[in-house]
Amino acid sequence: MSSLKKLPEIHARRQVAKSRLFSIEEVDLTFSNGEKRVYERMQGAGRGSVMVVPFIDDATIILVREYCAGSHCYELGFPKGLIDPGETPEEAANRELKEEIGYGAESLTPIIDVALAPAFFSGHMSIFKAKYLYEEQLPGDEPEPLEVVKWPIADYKLLLASSEFNEARSIAALMLIVDSIREQK
Repeated sequence: MSSLKKLPEIHARRQVAKSRLFSIEEVDLTFSNGEKRVYERMQGAGRGSVMVVPFIDDATIILVREYCAGSHCYELGFPKGLIDPGETPEEAANRELKEEIGYGAESLTPIIDVALAPAFFSGHMSIFKAKYLYEEQLPGDEPEPLEVVKWPIADYKLLLASSEFNEARSIAALMLIVDSIREQK
């Protein structure tokens, strides 16, 4: 279902900050009712990112435990990363698997594309299910080796209860995978 609302008119855009990963811009807007506002939004690199739910076998998923600067702690989540220039999302997903868990996938199934805080950020992420894994390691860009954690998919409720597993994207990916498994039964 789509909205019939008219998009606000953009009058001006100004970059107010920039890092190597994104820039922040102010956007001067006028809404269809005449209201004027200045919004700030982050602009990503534009290529997007990927997240992969890898299955080492039909009953076991693989997670990584890695340092997260935003929360200054180690968190469990699925392998993920940015899409490099010239890569398709599938190529990026397979590369990230090889870099983060030491496996490639013979089968990558798209699950969903999600927006990452669309009120403030233009980024999007493609989530994949990976099966038929084979060993292959590529050097990654992580500052330390990631801890690989194998988890029985049947124990997904224990994973959801873990204080280390709380990233919304990973939770959404897990629940979509669980739902797809239920539908297959």
